[in-house]
Amino acid sequence: MDAGKKKKKKESRFSFLYILGGGILKEDFIVKHTRMIVLIVILVFFFIGNRYTCMQKLREIDRLQQQLRDVRFEALSISSELTGNSRQSQIELLIEEQGIELETAKNPPYELYK
Repeated sequence: MDAGKKKKKKESRFSFLYILGGGILKEDFIVKHTRMIVLIVILVFFFIGNRYTCMQKLREIDRLQQQLRDVRFEALSISSELTGNSRQSQIELLIEEQGIELETAKNPPYELYK
């Protein structure tokens, strides 16, 4: 009869209701290593939180890199537009459109030396 009780106790030891009901917390292994289990659970929570923070920072880095690309493209566009508008032919055309009476110099500029 003792062998049957022990076998039945071992079978019921790992049943779903035994674990869910909290009976597993009375086991000798769990009682002896409670501090270690608590430490492991705390470390697991710490690592999960750390991973979540890292993922947020990576998303922020990606967003900022995209914003940097957009700003660089805009600066390049503005620079090329400025270069196009500052050409002599473009300036002469704008002067004619505005009706300003200016002419280009017929003589080259002089360089003065001491």
